[in-house]
Amino acid sequence: MSTDTSTNPYLSGNLAPIATEYTAVDLPVTGELPQELDGRYVRNGPNPLGAIDAASYHWFTGDGMVHGLSLRGGRAEWYRNRWVRSTRVSELLGEPPAPGERQFFDTANTNVIGHAGRTFALVEAGARPVELTDELETVCHSDFDGTLPYGFTAHPKRDPDTGELFAVNYYWGRPELLEYVVVGVDGRVRRRVDVPVPGNPMVHDCSLTERFVALYDLPVTFSLDALTSGMPFPYVWDEHYGARVGLLPREGDASDVRWFEVDPCYVFHPLNAHDVVGDDGAVERVVLDVVRHPRMFASDRRGPNEGTPTLWRWTLDLGSGRAREEQLDDLPLEFPRVDERLVGRAHRYGWATVHSGDDAGLTEPAGLVRYDTTTGAREVVDLGDGREPGEFVFVPRSPDAAEDDGWYLTLVYDRTTDRSELMVLDASAPGEAPVAQVHLPTRVPAGFHGNWIPSPG
Repeated sequence: MSTDTSTNPYLSGNLAPIATEYTAVDLPVTGELPQELDGRYVRNGPNPLGAIDAASYHWFTGDGMVHGLSLRGGRAEWYRNRWVRSTRVSELLGEPPAPGERQFFDTANTNVIGHAGRTFALVEAGARPVELTDELETVCHSDFDGTLPYGFTAHPKRDPDTGELFAVNYYWGRPELLEYVVVGVDGRVRRRVDVPVPGNPMVHDCSLTERFVALYDLPVTFSLDALTSGMPFPYVWDEHYGARVGLLPREGDASDVRWFEVDPCYVFHPLNAHDVVGDDGAVERVVLDVVRHPRMFASDRRGPNEGTPTLWRWTLDLGSGRAREEQLDDLPLEFPRVDERLVGRAHRYGWATVHSGDDAGLTEPAGLVRYDTTTGAREVVDLGDGREPGEFVFVPRSPDAAEDDGWYLTLVYDRTTDRSELMVLDASAPGEAPVAQVHLPTRVPAGFHGNWIPSPG
């Protein structure tokens, strides 16, 4: 195994792994934490343990590490980081394996959510969710109480009215099928639909509207040749696959899917989606705002670095059966979010993490961009030299607060101190100085996704 990680950008700078699980209490705070922040901020990402083959390492395959902070009463009660106990991690740490059935692999390194009173680390491509304690210790590899026959997704969408999770799963061992799943508020699968597709695509995310789930069938597909050649992540660009988006009625079956062709590209993350309803109450169009990559894993097989990702709008016309595609901005960005209370509904504010415009791909985050769909304004917030943010999560001040009445939370790495902090911005004025900065005892490597999990009650 190679120990020289300098040749792999996904093992360098703030993407390099850390080697310690920390527990720190009563963390120092600059500024004042809002009293309304009562819960846990959690974030997941790759943090490989043990020897690394830098020549072949792919960012998406590193061992999962979840970071979390507990905020309550204006205090930062604790910070913890824990490896998610895959079989490999448990073996390297000299621990017995965590309970639960495994499938092809069991590294949950992409997202972390709260649902049905439990915490789950998530990944895709056939692996199970991993249940964690509130303190981020691994409980088990979960099949949702025996109701999930295969793996899950890294990106379920929560309906803000029902609280259910809507997911589109894929697994290379079930080729030519996507699995649509609805998970009830009790944490059990209540609906499953297999949707035929022409190949074996990688489907990182989906979109939800009030009436549909949008399926992204795009030209990054499983490659047996890549797998047998030793590639740790065997999904590659397929020039001949085509690109399309399917609309599946939320309570529909596979025969109800309507497909809309789009230009070849790849989408990891939609910003949001909503239905446009006519006077007769029928849906006329579905609007999808997405971060569009021109290609993916065509030449760079170690991470997402195949051209500038930018914000686009796809409008699917149910009358004509055609998709209209338009670029909304040329700013390099990723990790788009909206107020979770408006998932699947028309929103005013959408935001994302701004990235370097050179050939660094997603390895050099720089700031926040926020779009106001009412005024058409774009606001870019530069966090300063050497300060690298992650994904920005919105926490409303109260359940019925306005879209900009609350706070944006993100982990920020500061190159000058080689430490990270949890930064809290006022959502009504994100360009102003932070409301609060919680100083962590370590650097938090750049990772993927996280969420705010409110305290019970």
